[in-house]
Amino acid sequence: MAETILVTGASGTVGSEVINQLSSATTGANIRAAAHSIESIKKVTKSESVEPIQIDYNKPDTLKDALKDVYRVFLLTPFQSDMVELSSKFLKEIENAGNIKHIVKLSVMGADSEPGIIGSRLHRQVEKMIEDSEIAFTFLRPNFFMQNFVTFLSQSIKEQGAFYLPAGDGKVSFVDVRDIAAVAIQALTNNNDGRHDGKAYNITGPEAISYGDVARILSEQVHKKISYVDISEDDARKGMKDTGSDEWTINYMIELFNIIRKGYLSQVSSVIDEVTGKRPITLSQFAKDYSKAFT
Repeated sequence: MAETILVTGASGTVGSEVINQLSSATTGANIRAAAHSIESIKKVTKSESVEPIQIDYNKPDTLKDALKDVYRVFLLTPFQSDMVELSSKFLKEIENAGNIKHIVKLSVMGADSEPGIIGSRLHRQVEKMIEDSEIAFTFLRPNFFMQNFVTFLSQSIKEQGAFYLPAGDGKVSFVDVRDIAAVAIQALTNNNDGRHDGKAYNITGPEAISYGDVARILSEQVHKKISYVDISEDDARKGMKDTGSDEWTINYMIELFNIIRKGYLSQVSSVIDEVTGKRPITLSQFAKDYSKAFT
């Protein structure tokens, strides 16, 4: 009987890429894609080999159904103020199921920092719960996604030729989501010898660059002038509030940009090369591949 791999958060940026790469891999595994909406899963994958399933972390029966006959889990719970509570509910069902042998959790770079910021503290709490279970685990701790420039900043880039952030001259080792998914695939499908058990992988791009550098590289690849405008925290708060962000999210983002300005997200790792055997995608390549999103 073929193994079944469950991917949660399957309709999101990382989850959908994990699904797509799993679908293309010749593993023979069954793929179950879980999200709050089955329709949202169908929008990001057309593969007939993927079984979409709806889950609600506050409805245990949906979690039990999703975990039936599952051998490995890619765990991506919603990043929100009650993430630890939601993750705890899901981990309880994982332990009750008794058939899950390996959890690959999407975390964040800096989750092991002390005392850490809001986001890293929440992820670390979930990591500790997984460590306390008797289930093998792998933690993926990526830096900022390159795809965030599409998801959150493409509109202002299209309309104004600029993006606005309170990041100063801080450098970040931005990473392409396609590389994060490639590491996840290795952990999910190439671990019969336990090589990924108990590992926490800091996943970064090939270099640390400033947002000014990002604007220059985007300009070169998109063939239009794109500027980065460094703004104050107050202006950033107002902008996020005006676009409907809640206070918890705003506070988290302000903390995040504070550590960027201080250089804490400039670390560069060799994980992608070591785990996948491939060089990480550069921001130039990302910009070329996604150029239509910015024009």
